Amino acid sequence: MTTVHGSPTMEPLPRKRLHQLIDELPEDEIQAAERCLESLCSHRDPVLDAIRSAPDVEEPFSDEEQRGVDEAIRDLRAGNRVPHAQILRKYGL
Repeated sequence: MTTVHGSPTMEPLPRKRLHQLIDELPEDEIQAAERCLESLCSHRDPVLDAIRSAPDVEEPFSDEEQRGVDEAIRDLRAGNRVPHAQILRKYGL
């Protein structure tokens, strides 16, 4: 349980605190706050949200995945690299 100004509340503190801060804003800052909040809400990336909410579990590589990683490391150490411009051309970008 959290408290706001000494009163217990079951609502999570961050959301309650945001409401409080909005109520305390000077009138000449309301539009700036609105733009900031709209920006935060509209720039949500579902992939990034999924990554952030994924459980923190490390799964071991499969044998095939480990062989791929080992091969990539060997290629890098041997200087076998593909220039970025070549990749872009290959995929028409």
